[in-house]
Amino acid sequence: MKTIKLILIFTLGISFYSCKDKKEAIKTPVAEQAKTEPDKLEVLDFHTAHRCKACISIEASTRETIEKYFSDDVKAGKLVFKLINADVAENEKIVDDYGAYGTSLFLNLIKDGKETHTDLTNFAFKKEANKEVFMSELKSKIETELKKI
Repeated sequence: MKTIKLILIFTLGISFYSCKDKKEAIKTPVAEQAKTEPDKLEVLDFHTAHRCKACISIEASTRETIEKYFSDDVKAGKLVFKLINADVAENEKIVDDYGAYGTSLFLNLIKDGKETHTDLTNFAFKKEANKEVFMSELKSKIETELKKI
């Protein structure tokens, strides 16, 4: 009788231990999936269907800054440029998330699954008329955010 009890206790112990390992093994991938996106910096340029000269200039200078100074970061996936039409229905959620109902320029730092938005809209409109100043200051702002990755 003692032998049967020992075998039963031993079997239950192995079953419990075996199930515990499987549960922990299942939990590990889920925990790793919590970080859904790799760390990166997004440059988001929102616009409307009807664009003024300043809006077009902001886009052109932003693209040129990224191409000139950050092509390696773009290739590595650390920096992404997104041009987003705020008037298109499928962009409604992102427009709402950023409060970008017209031409707007944002940096979005994605680090450890968390997003930090930096609104550069006022900067962009104040500096767009002087391309060199715009590009120099935007370069500095992007470099500062990339260092956080």
